[in-house]
Amino acid sequence: MVAQPLNVNGRPNSDVVLPVMNGKDITDRNRGMYTINFGLMSFDEACQYDLPFEHVKRVVKPTRVNNRMRWRAENWWLYGSPASAMRAAMKGLKRYIATPRVSKHRVFVWVDVGVVCNDATDVFASDDDYTFGILHSRMHEVWARAMGTQLREVESGFRYTPTTCFETFPFPRPTDEQREAIAEAARELNRLREGWLNPVDAEGNPVTFGVDLRRRTLTNLYNDYDGHTWLVNVHNRLNAAVAAAYGWDADIGDEQVLERLLALNLERAEGEG
Repeated sequence: MVAQPLNVNGRPNSDVVLPVMNGKDITDRNRGMYTINFGLMSFDEACQYDLPFEHVKRVVKPTRVNNRMRWRAENWWLYGSPASAMRAAMKGLKRYIATPRVSKHRVFVWVDVGVVCNDATDVFASDDDYTFGILHSRMHEVWARAMGTQLREVESGFRYTPTTCFETFPFPRPTDEQREAIAEAARELNRLREGWLNPVDAEGNPVTFGVDLRRRTLTNLYNDYDGHTWLVNVHNRLNAAVAAAYGWDADIGDEQVLERLLALNLERAEGEG
C-alpha cells in the first residue's frame, strides 16, 4: 500500500498506513508491523485512501457494524478508541516516550510521532530529555514498583499504571543547571543503549555479520545489567543527577527514596488542596 501511487486526493497511503508497536516491540526486536489508522477522518476523507479504506471495509466493517457501542458501529473505519486527548497532547511533537505496560524491567524509549503505540503500552506526550531522564531514574522506578501491580512471578514483571505510578509521582524542582545535567545523562543513556542495540561499523553502516541481533534486546541487556559496566555507569550518573535535583545524596537507599517521595506527594497534595 505504501508503495502505491498517490491517491485521488493527491496524498500517499503512508498518511494512514503507519508503523505500530506493542510492549514486546519495545523490550525485544521491533517486528516492523504496520496498521491502518485514519485518525479522526470523516468517511469522505478516509475513503479517498483507496486501498487502505477498501481493506478496512472488507475486513473490519463486517465485525464492527454490529458493535453494541453505537459510535463504533457507525464509525467502523476508525479505531474503536481514537485517543483524541492523546492526539491533542502530541500535536507539534516529533517524538514521544513509551514504556511497556507490563515488563520485567521498567524501560522507556523514544518513539517517532509517526509510529502508533497500541494498548499494551503507556505513552507520555513529552519530547524533552529531562522528562525521559526522570522517568528512567531509580527514584521513579522505586516509586513505580511500589505503586504499580506486581504480577504473580517477579520474572513476569509488574504493571505500570499511569494513574498510580505517574500522576502521583512528585517530580523534583531543579535549577537550570540540575535540569540540564539530568537531560545530558538521559541523552547519553539513550545514545549508548542505541549503539548496543543497533551496532554500526566505522563507516556508520549497520553491522549484521558476527552479531546476533536477535539477542540484542532491552530485556537481555538489563538481564545482564551488571555485565555491562557502561550501562551501570550511565545509570549511576543519571541517578546522581536526579538525586541532586531533589537535594538528596546520590547513595540514598531505596526505602529512604520511597519515604521521601511519599512525604513530597502528601505535602504537594495538601498544598493543592
